[in-house]
Amino acid sequence: MNRRYLIEIANYSNWVDNIIIKWLEHITDQQWDKEIASSFNSVAKTALHIVSAKKVWIDFWKKTPNPCYLSSEFAGTKNELIEIWKKTMDDYKEFIENYPVENYPKTISFKVREEEWHMEFAQTVLHQNNHAAYHRGQLVTMLRQAGFTGFSNTDFATYVSIKT
Repeated sequence: MNRRYLIEIANYSNWVDNIIIKWLEHITDQQWDKEIASSFNSVAKTALHIVSAKKVWIDFWKKTPNPCYLSSEFAGTKNELIEIWKKTMDDYKEFIENYPVENYPKTISFKVREEEWHMEFAQTVLHQNNHAAYHRGQLVTMLRQAGFTGFSNTDFATYVSIKT
């Protein structure tokens, strides 16, 4: 995996996140908090999980001694979460752009539910993007169920065609 591709993945991830943030800025508090059966039972909790996961990967990559699991401590508003999300996107892009290429194949170690896991850095970037895509898909379904209709396309092909 080369730098160009990982930066492209990071840019695409942030592009989609920006679109989703725009959607979330247009929903009501009722739509935000409405209980809907899914992995996380509201738009609010699903958005929080997406931001929390992106944020914790940055901590894993930086080898932060006590990674921030935002989803277990955040109790703020939609707008406060959106501000954290925007900052996290900036941190994500900056980290990916500045991570040394020679470290791409090096192992990143992290804990998931007290179990030690190991993956190459480049694999963790792909995993983070795939994980986010999975939950963003859930978010689309949940927003539809909550009555939101103002969607736009978030496919990678759309992202690439807009850039060129």
